[in-house]
Amino acid sequence: MSRTLRALIIVLLVASCGGGQSPAPRELDNACLILKERPDYRRAFRATERKWGVPVHVQMATIHQESKFVSNARTPFKYVLGVIPMGRQSSAFGYSQALDGTWKEYLERTNRRSAKRDRIKDATDFMGWYMNQSRDRNGIPLYDARNQYLAYHEGHTGYSRQSYNSKAWLVAVAGKVDARARMYEAQIAGCRLR
Repeated sequence: MSRTLRALIIVLLVASCGGGQSPAPRELDNACLILKERPDYRRAFRATERKWGVPVHVQMATIHQESKFVSNARTPFKYVLGVIPMGRQSSAFGYSQALDGTWKEYLERTNRRSAKRDRIKDATDFMGWYMNQSRDRNGIPLYDARNQYLAYHEGHTGYSRQSYNSKAWLVAVAGKVDARARMYEAQIAGCRLR
């Protein structure tokens, strides 16, 4: 085997490993299995619940909607003339799909300069911080998955202006987030994780 062919095979093998990205949990409709399969998720969700008061099931339903638990999730590309890629639809990245500007604000306000959007403990902490702002600015209870999601998607000002009312698709998605949060809550109540 030639040296060039060996080098090409090594490059292809390394590239196929995904650069350290962990795949999403296998069964996304079962909170108990997610938490059992990923103890690091369980620790992160519980730490955020203790620190920020956001229930585990609300965090999980929001992450499911935003990234389907894919650590390095990104928005799709925009295309010109249907074929020429012109960048991403937004700067949203990671488990929580935090935008660049909002993530930067979080890093500065919480003094967590080494936090990363593709690390579950940092993504959940970000969500706890953001959802507390939604509670403080817009009076949304931390357990209200539907309205927390609307504020998460539209931003605090957009939520207060009720911009979501002109987006039937978003209201429907928020309803799905709420239904999933309730499903996860019922499942977690019956989990045997220890």
